[in-house]
Parts: sequence; C-alpha cells; structure tokens
Amino acid sequence: MSEHNIRSAQRPEPDQPLIDIADYVTGYRIDSDEAYRTARYMLMDSLGCAMLAMKFPQCVKQLAPIVPGATLTGGARVPGTSLQLDPAQAAFCIGTQIRWLDFNDTWLAAEWGHPSDNLGAILALADYLDRRGNAITVRDALGYAIKAHEIQGCYALKNSFNRVGLDHVILVRLASTAVATAMLGGGREQVIDAVSNSWIDGGALRTYRHAPNTGPRKSWAAGDACRRAVMHALNAVERNETGYPSALSVPTWGFYDVAFGGKPFEFERPFGSYVMENVLFKISYPAEFHAQTAVECAMRLHAQVKDRLEQIERIEIETQEAGARIIDKTGPLANYADRDHCIQYMVAVPLIFGRLTADDYGDVVAADPRIDALREKMVVIENPQFTLDYFDPDKRYIGNSVQIFFKNGAPSEKISIDYPIGHRKRRAEGIPVLETKFERALAGHLAPAQVSAIIQVCSRPDALESMQMADFLGLFTV
Repeated sequence: MSEHNIRSAQRPEPDQPLIDIADYVTGYRIDSDEAYRTARYMLMDSLGCAMLAMKFPQCVKQLAPIVPGATLTGGARVPGTSLQLDPAQAAFCIGTQIRWLDFNDTWLAAEWGHPSDNLGAILALADYLDRRGNAITVRDALGYAIKAHEIQGCYALKNSFNRVGLDHVILVRLASTAVATAMLGGGREQVIDAVSNSWIDGGALRTYRHAPNTGPRKSWAAGDACRRAVMHALNAVERNETGYPSALSVPTWGFYDVAFGGKPFEFERPFGSYVMENVLFKISYPAEFHAQTAVECAMRLHAQVKDRLEQIERIEIETQEAGARIIDKTGPLANYADRDHCIQYMVAVPLIFGRLTADDYGDVVAADPRIDALREKMVVIENPQFTLDYFDPDKRYIGNSVQIFFKNGAPSEKISIDYPIGHRKRRAEGIPVLETKFERALAGHLAPAQVSAIIQVCSRPDALESMQMADFLGLFTV
C-alpha cells in the first residue's frame, strides 16, 4: 500500500459535499443541447469581455509572468497578447481579463458571482494541455465550463458567503479546482483531495468590494482564485498531494466552524446543467447585475428628464434586498470600483447622458456635478416582491423600478422591469445584442483578419465545437 493510501485509510470518510463534486466532475454526462448552446455564447461573451479589458492600463499591467521575463515557450497563451505562461499564471491573467470590467455573465441567489470567471482556469489549462498533445476540443472545454458553472451556481443557491464576510470568488476557486483536476486526468480521489485543499484555503474577505476600502482587487480576485485552483489541481495530480477528508466538518478546525458559523452547506438541487441554462448575460451595460434593470429603467426615462434635471425633487429606486444591501451607496465615491457598485451612480449616468459604458465610471465623467446632485435626490427602497421573485427558482428575476418626482408638475411614469435582456426569458432578444457586443469588442483590439476568422468559426457551431482549443485560442494571439 502506498504512503498516500495508508494516510487515507487512517482518516475519516470524505465529507459528502467533496464526494458529490468528485462524482459529478468525473462521472456525470451532460446531454443538454441548451446548455452547450448557451455555453458557446458564454465563451464568446467572455472572450469579448477580455478584449474590451485590454483598453484599460490597470488591467494590462496585471497581465505578466509572476516574475518579470519568466515566460514559457509552448505555455498557455493569454488572449489578446503574445504572452506564453505557466498554466497557473495564465489562469490568473485570463481570469483577470474576463472579470475586469464587471461585464461577464452573472448568477444571483443567496450568493452572487460570475460563473464564467472559471474560464480563467479552463482556457489556460486547455491551451497548455492541447499544445502538449493532450487533445482538448472546444466542446470538451465547454463541457468543463458547464460543470464549473453548475458547481459554483448550485452552491450559491442556498449558501451566502457574503453574509459571513467572504467573497464569492471562493466558489470560483472551488469549481475551477474540481474541473482543473479532471482536465489534468485526475480521478475521483484526486478531485476530492484537491477540493479539500481548496476549502482549507479559507476565503478572501469582501473588504475590497465595500466602502471605505473598495478597490481594484475586486477586478483580479477571480483571476487569483483561478490561479490557486490550477495549483491545487497540479498538486493533486502531478505530486499526489494528500487531501483532508473532513476539511469541512471537523469540529473547531473545519471550514464550517472556522468560517461559516458552524452551519453545513445547504443544497436546493443536485448537479446537472441548470446553471448554464439559466445564466444571466450582461449584454447592454457594464453594471453590477443587481442594477441592470435599474439602468434599463433609467435609459427609458432619459428622454423625459434630460432637459428637466434641475426640476427633479426626488428619485425613487425600488430594488431587491440584495441590491439594497450591497450597492446602495451614499456619500463620496472614491474610484472606478466604488462607482460601478453604486446603484445611484448607475442610474444617474443614463438619466443624464442616455448611456452607461465602462468609461463612465472614470474620473472624467464622475467629475460632472450633475451626477452627485442627482444621487443626493435618490431614495433606494427594497420591494418585497422583487426579493421574492429574485429567489424563486422558476423566475430568478432581478427587478428594479425607477420613478422621477418633479418640483412642479406630475411625476414621471414608474418604469418597472422584472428581468434584464440577459435573462433566459429574453434569450431571443438578447443573443443578437450579445453577438454585436462580441464583434465590437474583437474589433477594438484585434486585427481585421483575426476578427473575421474568429467570427466565421463562431458562426458555425459544429465547426467551433470540433476545433482544437490550441487552434481556437491561437486566433486570439497578438
């Protein structure tokens, strides 16, 4: 018996959540055409977000080997660059690109997050492995993405990490660790070992997402989780690193007691393909998702109020409990990261300008005194029905309403929207807008010939899914 097996035999049986993830990742067959179709659009949208992020120097400076000059010939490539890196650092870079602008897909429940963050680990490992002769097609990668979405999203349905001060990227690390281990050829026991180590890491504090400490770490936190996940996977598969079977449940020292108030995790449903099928796309606006429909409401009101800003007495915003709790911000906003998580700011800009872009969170636009003047007139209220619909598994709505009250004259119409254009119920309306977003994002960073080649292959699902990952990601190399 190997030393590893001896150690395992002397330990308790693994916690059930570790077993469930390992069985799902190594044994579950995805047969949902809708999940694969949605995953294709998720891949396109995420890479589009990565290309948009290349316009921002703060993001680009993060895209580098961990030690200057430490590139790797034949390594994992970072889209939109010429970098070739070890897969862990490439995972950090890709995850950072995708997440930087808060414009990639979203999942909202007891916990919120962005399941496409996991592509940092999946794309980096897929390119690295495929270039070394371990064939991985785009369809293979989409299958891993569906499973990563499912793990992150199903944990988020009933378990609120934000309420104990932990950031949602803990679930990116969890999901990416599981699928990365499987991608490397790890079996059930190795997935359990790797995932147990992921839980033992604890979790990043949400400090960097909230005033008075809001800062750019929130834009690279997911990349950091992807990097850590690849390291756990490599340790489990390449180094046979031991796991910790009761990492969650052991009294005093386990995750439940140390970090989760002593409560075990709760689950609404078994793992399948539910999350990918129902994922929310950020299509029109780079806004924190609890405010997406509020931005749509403000856009509809723009024409009525743009010439009457001085006459506004009060603006009422109704939102869900989560929106009221995390993005209702009054007082000064210190930076880009503060502004793109402030519902008042995200409503004021479209009321004034009739738009909301990533540039609108910058210092130049924020200096317009009309924005803070409108913010001071806003009242944010929880609408109980919006909260109920938010948690309803058959709805997953993200409702908001906006109404303007003037000093003289009748108030505006109360604009109320239950779910944004990126919702599953608006797929037919949303996909053409997503494709336009993708094409414009590519054109803003890549050469015309590259853009044409990428769009051509993405327009043919069978050709795209059968393509080797190294060939597909090679289209994005600068």
